[in-house]
Amino acid sequence: MILYNITFTVSNEIEEDFVQWMKDTHIPDIFATGLFTEHKFFRLLNSPDDNVTNYAIQFFAENTKKLIEYEARFAHELRFETQARYGEKAIPFRTLMESVD
Repeated sequence: MILYNITFTVSNEIEEDFVQWMKDTHIPDIFATGLFTEHKFFRLLNSPDDNVTNYAIQFFAENTKKLIEYEARFAHELRFETQARYGEKAIPFRTLMESVD
């Protein structure tokens, strides 16, 4: 199992819109690619800065082949949409993790 994690640092001035857009548009668009089996959306509780809130979105894929396909076919356009909408007010940090059984 592969976990594709995107953590955003979100300016408080756009936080409400960001959360709603993630729930209604962006997360469903990523999940609709059919390359992920599950997803979760979290707000981090410990932020060192009162002007931002951090959110983590996790997408689970069966294997790295699915992740490579996502990167090749969909990632660029979906990342551009987020960047165009929020610019520097929502900064992403992406990590890949593999389940250790």
